[in-house]
Amino acid sequence: MIEIIVNPAASSGDAVQTARKVEKYLREKHVEFRMVYTEAPNHATALARDAAARGVDTVAALGGDGTVTETAAGLVGAKTAFAIIPAGTGNDFIKTVGIPADWKDAVDFMLTHPARPVNTGVVNGRLFMNVCGVGFDVMVLEYSLEAKKHSKGIWPYLYGVFKAIKAFRPIEMHIEIDGQEPMDGRYMICSIANGRYFGGGIPIMPIADIGDGLLDILVVDAVPRWVIPFYLPAILMGSLYKKTKIAHHYRTQKCLIRVKGAKLNLDGEILPMEEAGFDTLSDALLMHW
Repeated sequence: MIEIIVNPAASSGDAVQTARKVEKYLREKHVEFRMVYTEAPNHATALARDAAARGVDTVAALGGDGTVTETAAGLVGAKTAFAIIPAGTGNDFIKTVGIPADWKDAVDFMLTHPARPVNTGVVNGRLFMNVCGVGFDVMVLEYSLEAKKHSKGIWPYLYGVFKAIKAFRPIEMHIEIDGQEPMDGRYMICSIANGRYFGGGIPIMPIADIGDGLLDILVVDAVPRWVIPFYLPAILMGSLYKKTKIAHHYRTQKCLIRVKGAKLNLDGEILPMEEAGFDTLSDALLMHW
């Protein structure tokens, strides 16, 4: 039995059309399923938890990265497997785990790939699957919301990048990483990655491994605004962590960030959070990947 949790607001409502196609396809394949729709933020978590309590074999999130994270949060520690049918704007987490972007291919992937354990991250007790961050990337996401009304994929985020370059100011951060001296200074980026991509396909941490039980931390020193464009190819091509003059890469199970008046990117959701404590959850849930 498969239960599909649909976010009808995902991809400006296009997820509803995708859900109808998935429904028809599963009926043609004579697969037993039930489709439910979210009605409010965090509803997917409650629906997933209820499905697991009823002994559903697999719960699939049909939506974007936010729907993925909310649904997964309801399945932590359960025997019910988790699957993803991408129907969002960015669909970043699927790129890390190898799930196809096409809805039909993703359904076939779910039906043919056995579930196996996957690690997640936790920030202040709240689960995240993909990437969190403070600084430049949050500004990129905020500006990209303007462009998401008109385009999909990486284009809204590229718009956000150029707008953020124009407006960015270095941010005072206090960063504590296990085994390292605490860092206090002005930084451009602090990304905490379980997955590899954010912003519709930008490989912020291409060497992150969701199976190693560790978070990859990328701290980038502040640079003048006029210098940021010179690092743009490295950001877009996934080599920023190699720029050791300004970028510092760590692997750890725990991390703490304090930033006055900060906004945190949590899997594409922007939240006010001045102190963020990060931890890992090894083998947090079973997933078709």
